Amino acid sequence: MVDFDEALSILENSIRRQILKLLVKEPHYPLQISELINVSQQAVIKHLKVLEKADFVESQMVASEKGGPPKKMYKVDQSFSIRLDLGPDLFRAEHRKMPRGGAMKLSEKLPNDLNNVIRKMGTKRKLEISEAIEALGELDAALEKIDDQRDAIIAMHQQVKKKVSSSVSNHSNSYEERQLAHAIMNQPRRPLDLDLFSHGMRIKSMDAEEMMDNLRETLLRDLSTSKGNFIAANKGTPLPWWLIR
Repeated sequence: MVDFDEALSILENSIRRQILKLLVKEPHYPLQISELINVSQQAVIKHLKVLEKADFVESQMVASEKGGPPKKMYKVDQSFSIRLDLGPDLFRAEHRKMPRGGAMKLSEKLPNDLNNVIRKMGTKRKLEISEAIEALGELDAALEKIDDQRDAIIAMHQQVKKKVSSSVSNHSNSYEERQLAHAIMNQPRRPLDLDLFSHGMRIKSMDAEEMMDNLRETLLRDLSTSKGNFIAANKGTPLPWWLIR
């Protein structure tokens, strides 16, 4: 799967987006696409090669209905989502692949108010157009609700970053130290790769490690002050000066 930057580079071309809009509905021949979007067949084939190389589309040889030689037909077979959130104290860029599986497998991650759709999709019988329209309407409503919740969470994420900015400045003596604090906050649930950070900041690994040690001490000190909790340790364990009472 291509990364975010490559996907964005491919999709910035409006002709490729027009091609994909056709292919998501049903497979097409290059000549069909050329006639529908009013672009030369040669140009269409060129764009299809780019899309196929990146796994956005795939091709197969299909026998001609008129008895002629087989022709190459293209279709979309990969599902993914590109997300970019940008604003003050906010930059999140993701290329996410959509999960595969039937209704029952996906139901574990779906909201409870979609149980009616899940039941319909859990059977082997085909859907009538009227049923599909109703189900798609429910799914669209659920997506709008989730998008509203996601927007609110991202807005709260920005507010947290804004409120902590003064603390970052007060506890940091250099630009590199501020960037280290921001890097940790950008992925609070995962350990920070110090080698990658030091390479990106063009500083020595030992300097990044020293900054991390200082930041850890600051965080422990803040934790003990704000939480008012006891910190347990084995007898003889050396404690920072600010923990000694």
